[in-house]
Amino acid sequence: MANNRQNVVVLGASPKADRYSNQAVRLLVEHGYHVIPVHPAVETIEGLAVTRKLTDITDNIDTLTVYVSETVSSSLQNDILQLNPDRVMFNPGAENTSLRITLEQHGIRTEEACTLV
Repeated sequence: MANNRQNVVVLGASPKADRYSNQAVRLLVEHGYHVIPVHPAVETIEGLAVTRKLTDITDNIDTLTVYVSETVSSSLQNDILQLNPDRVMFNPGAENTSLRITLEQHGIRTEEACTLV
């Protein structure tokens, strides 16, 4: 059954336990997802190996959940398009209307929602 686990990328994952992005990593793992935390300068988060950048990911991605600012996510637009996740979830505070429109034009579903809910 493990082959049916969904791959979820947490963009902006934090090693700090009080951050929502860290709570999302823990919750997703608890619920059986294969979680890929992305952070440019951290080795591990919650015991998981951290990927430094989106372009290093070769797995098919079911969901990319975004916890970075609009400025940062806009700068990663091409990397997100290359990753080609099935869905991108913009968490509260990480909304990016222009990126959402671009992703949808490329056939990527988007949501403004909270991973924790």
